[in-house]
Amino acid sequence: MQQNLYFAPPAKNEPVKSYIKGSPEREQVTKAIEWARSHVVDIPMIIDGKEVRTDKKIEIHPPHDHQHLLGYYHRGDESHVKDAIDAALAARDKWANMSWKQRASIFLKAAGMISGPYRGRINAATMLGQSKSVHQAEIDAACEFADFLRFNVQYMTEIYNQQPNSSELVWNRLEQRPLEGFVFALTPFNFTAIAANLPAAPAMMGNTVVWKPSNAQIYSARVIMEIFMEAGLPDGVINLVFVSGPAAGNVIFSHPDFAGIHFTGSTAVFQNIWKEIGNNITKYKSYPRIVGETGGKNFVLMHESANATQVATALTRGAFEYQGQKCSAASRAYIPKNKWDEVLCEIKCDMETIKVGPVEDFTNFMNAVIDEASFTKLTGYIDRVKQDKDVEIIQGGNYDKTKGYFIEPTIILTKDPHYVTMEEELFGPVLTIYLYDPTKFEETLELIDTTSIYALTGSIFSKDRYVIERAMERLKHAAGNFYINDKPTGAVVSQQPFGGARGSGTNDKAGSYLNLLRWVSPRTIKECFVPPVSYKYPFLEE
Repeated sequence: MQQNLYFAPPAKNEPVKSYIKGSPEREQVTKAIEWARSHVVDIPMIIDGKEVRTDKKIEIHPPHDHQHLLGYYHRGDESHVKDAIDAALAARDKWANMSWKQRASIFLKAAGMISGPYRGRINAATMLGQSKSVHQAEIDAACEFADFLRFNVQYMTEIYNQQPNSSELVWNRLEQRPLEGFVFALTPFNFTAIAANLPAAPAMMGNTVVWKPSNAQIYSARVIMEIFMEAGLPDGVINLVFVSGPAAGNVIFSHPDFAGIHFTGSTAVFQNIWKEIGNNITKYKSYPRIVGETGGKNFVLMHESANATQVATALTRGAFEYQGQKCSAASRAYIPKNKWDEVLCEIKCDMETIKVGPVEDFTNFMNAVIDEASFTKLTGYIDRVKQDKDVEIIQGGNYDKTKGYFIEPTIILTKDPHYVTMEEELFGPVLTIYLYDPTKFEETLELIDTTSIYALTGSIFSKDRYVIERAMERLKHAAGNFYINDKPTGAVVSQQPFGGARGSGTNDKAGSYLNLLRWVSPRTIKECFVPPVSYKYPFLEE
């Protein structure tokens, strides 16, 4: 076997394509959408590289056209989770012992497929299955997905190359081993790239994985798995199961070989998982790695020195892109009273031109929320606001689920900075604004820091550098991703590693080497070239 040192191709962020009328990428994705809408697909689980079907088939419909049938997926049970674990454990040693160069090649090939021949398919699947506009699908399913794979290969090589100091008579080495057992990846509906990265990151570091995607993301998860298998991922390395949360948890969290969980989802679910792991801690061979990114109640703070148009644009994009269903979406805003009229004028101009409708019409800025449960929850909050006297809807507030789960971009103005929509995560196109006294900027910083249990993203708009510095210091723990004069969304792999603390997760920063370090267990090796031949030290001499 060759023992040469190798260097992976330098990672670069995938360019975002425009999809303007007449462009090749627009034609490609349009054809992919047309094909998908005219074919009813059958989606099996993938366990040990084999297709697994059951007698329980669940329909998949576009959120923006819930009468149209895209396909079916096969619902599994606890027996399929056990089979997936067995497959992962059976594949573990061979995969862990494979050269990192071979593992890297598989995922680099997958990245090339995503940015090339599969680009239209993965974007179309995300648009139809998750009701994303073509732009939101492009930056997620194509660009971020490819970025995760390419940059994680780069981070993997950097981690393997980190070595301790040695002396003339001692050679110290650091070996990064995969975890002892299997990893469970539990992934969300809102980002195809996250759904792909959560199983891929541990697998890249030599682990084998059981992957349960959100039911609302299975349509594009099918394409992700197809890409991995086509790229050469060996059987059993990533096992895709479609089961209920309890079915997965009952088996996985009581299994002695459970080695870690890679999670993105709600805070409540993550906390329950943590409790379950704690209750079962004596059952495991090792302490499981718990890595999670959860909820957010992300803020935008405007200082009176800021530009009103810039703030309004940040609020429109930050709160309403992808219907506010980003973990980082702007959900609460603090505007100085003496700047409100300017900001409101700009926001109303934006709202007058925003269109809401199906993803197939590229002129729609917003599409449907993910499902009926989300629609019901969000409209319940909106209806509550309509009944409360100390709060008002200044924009939107209408909704309709006749054809799809459509909710207008809704802006609430509150006199109470602790009103429910200022504190609870809604995960939809609802923004709540509180007007503060500009002479009480310091008190407003305190308010922002203490209002929410979350600490995911936030931003400050100001032209005053002293104000920016003060906000950064006072809000140090209020956001894991902090933005200056920008919306609090749109983190890019390698540029803004993503994750928050407090109630927002473990802050292990997806899109950086920090995340990959959680999926290895280091072993220190010391080799002595000239071992001592006597126990006596010089200080023992009389």
